[in-house]
Amino acid sequence: MRRKGVIGHTLVAFDDEIEWVDGIRMSTRARTWLDLARRLPLPELVCMGDELIRKPRSEFEDRDTPFTTPDALRQLVDKHKNLQGVVRAREALDLMRIGSDSAPESLLRLAMLDAGIPEPELQVHLRPKDPFSPSADLGFRSRRLALQYDGGHHLGREQIFSDRRRDKAFEAAGWVVLKFGKDDLADNFRSATQKIKGALRSAWQDPAVSSGFSRGT
Repeated sequence: MRRKGVIGHTLVAFDDEIEWVDGIRMSTRARTWLDLARRLPLPELVCMGDELIRKPRSEFEDRDTPFTTPDALRQLVDKHKNLQGVVRAREALDLMRIGSDSAPESLLRLAMLDAGIPEPELQVHLRPKDPFSPSADLGFRSRRLALQYDGGHHLGREQIFSDRRRDKAFEAAGWVVLKFGKDDLADNFRSATQKIKGALRSAWQDPAVSSGFSRGT
């Protein structure tokens, strides 16, 4: 295609990488993720991938299955070994995790890894066997540390009360709750990772917490 303001590209795409949406033929979400690997920075590619593989919340979304799976993305990448950006796509796949419900949660996890913090659990339920249990976005169960990223939708009055009940439930069970927001995101979570490190150090020094795990955990 040659048109003012438009740059056309030619590439190889298999039939299962194309879909029809409202009568328009376009690449699937997974194929779009792969194509963007040549342009997006690694953290943004991981965020996009986490969104594709996360388990949707059926009570809020009109679907109950993920857009794709890590295995399906790996198969897609393997079919296009010479595509520009494929190396970055593989790097992103190694960093993607099921359980990140938002891009800031993914970026917080990546910032923790960059800071040398052990990888956290995702969607940590206070009571694992209770489907109605309060949950933390990220955390360390063995150290009773819950991490929450509260975005803009948490500013509503009803949501604020819900968040308070959630946090008090964790605190009543002996957990430390650290909450982060847009200011931490703008700071690339630099101060957030320092707070997390401090909380983890305190957990080591607390016999009630440290007795539940070994230093090699």
